[in-house]
Amino acid sequence: MDALTLTTAYEIIRQPLGEILPQVSAALAPLVPHVDAAELSTHCAHSPFKTLGGTELMTAAELTPLLADGVPGAPWQGRATIGGREREVVAVTSHATRRGAVLVLVREDGTAPADAAALTTAQALWDLVTGHFERFATEAVPGALARSRAAADTRARVIAELTASHAAALSGVLGVLRSRALDDTTARTTATDLAASALIEMRAEQRRDRALAEEPAEDAFERLAGELRPMLRHSKVRLDLGAPDSARSLAADVAHSARAIVRSLLLIVLEQESVHRVHVGWQLTEHELRASVRDDGAGALAPCDLGAGTIRDRLDVLGGRLGMDAVPGWGTTITAVIPLATPEAPVEAAHPLTGLGEREVEVLRHLALGHRNRRIAEELHISESTVKFHVANILNKLGVGSRGEAAALFHAAA
Repeated sequence: MDALTLTTAYEIIRQPLGEILPQVSAALAPLVPHVDAAELSTHCAHSPFKTLGGTELMTAAELTPLLADGVPGAPWQGRATIGGREREVVAVTSHATRRGAVLVLVREDGTAPADAAALTTAQALWDLVTGHFERFATEAVPGALARSRAAADTRARVIAELTASHAAALSGVLGVLRSRALDDTTARTTATDLAASALIEMRAEQRRDRALAEEPAEDAFERLAGELRPMLRHSKVRLDLGAPDSARSLAADVAHSARAIVRSLLLIVLEQESVHRVHVGWQLTEHELRASVRDDGAGALAPCDLGAGTIRDRLDVLGGRLGMDAVPGWGTTITAVIPLATPEAPVEAAHPLTGLGEREVEVLRHLALGHRNRRIAEELHISESTVKFHVANILNKLGVGSRGEAAALFHAAA
C-alpha cells in the first residue's frame, strides 16, 4: 500500500463523523465514478442513514435490502431501486460493525462496470472506516457518547414530531374521504387506499428506523456474555449469567455503554484473590437498566477501588449512577444504573457537552488544543465567521466567558 493511500485513509478517519461520507466519496470517485453516495451503518444510534443529497428521495428503506443481501468482502454491482427508480449502483458491505454497514455509490446509467482493483480498494477503505466507527461505539468513549446522546435526542424529537404531524394529516384525509357526504365513490375509494398505504409505509419506516437505532435487550446481553467468557476461560473463577427477562429494546448507546461498564467492573472484581464465583446480571425496569456484578470474595472492596475513570465518566454522560454493597466475608455487589431515556436538563448541566451539537463539539475540541479561528476553519473546511458563530454558541451553552474556560470543561469531560 503506497503512502498516498495511507495518507488519504488517515485524512478520512480524522474527520468529524458526520463528514466522513463526503470524504469517502471523494476518495473513491476516481476509481468508481458516481453521482451520489449513501451509507446505512447500523452501529450508529443517532444517524444510521446518511446521503450526500444528490439523488432526490433516496431512503433508508432502499438501502436495507442491499445491506441484508450484501456479502462482506465482495462488492456488488448492478441495478437497484434508488430515489424511486432503477439506478446503476455499487454496494460495498462490511461486517466490521456487529450488524453490518453498507456503502452505496449511485452511478450514471450506462457506466462501465468498475474493475476488480477499484472494488478491492473500495472494500478496504469501507472496512477501515466502519472499523473506526465501531471502535467509537463499542468503547463508548465519553466525548463521542456525549455527541451521540445529544444527536440521538434531537433525532428522536424530529422523528416523533414528523410522525405525529404526518399521522394527523393522513388521518384527517381519511376522515374526510370516508365521509358519507361525498358521493364520488370511486374517487373516495382510490384516495382512501392511497392514504392508507401512506400510513402503512410511514409506520413501516418507523419500525425500520427503530431496528437500526436500537438493540433487543436479550441480544445485547448475549453479546456481553460472549465478551466475558473469554476473560475467564483460563481462570478458576466461575461465571454465572443472569440475562434480562424482557423483550424490550435498548438504545444502541445504552447497550454499548452497559457492556463496556460491566467489562471494566469485572476486571476490578477479578483482581481479588479470594473470588471463586462471579454473577453478572441485567435487570430492566420501566425507566432504567440495572447492570450488576456480584462476587463471593472477602467483601473488602471500597468505592475508591472503582477509580474515577471511564466507568463514572460514561455513567455521568448517560445520567447514570454507580452503587456498591460490600459485606465482609460474603462478597461485593456493584450495580451500574443507566436511565433508558435521554438525561433531562439537570443531568445535562452536570455534563455540559451533552448540550452541544456535533459540529460545536468538533470546534470545542480544537479550542481545547489551543487552535485559533483560522486554523479551525482550515481543519473543518468552514469560514472563520462560521467558527466565530460556533464559538459564541459554545460559550453561551457552557455558561463560560472565555475560550480557556470552555477548553477546561472539554478536558474535564473527555
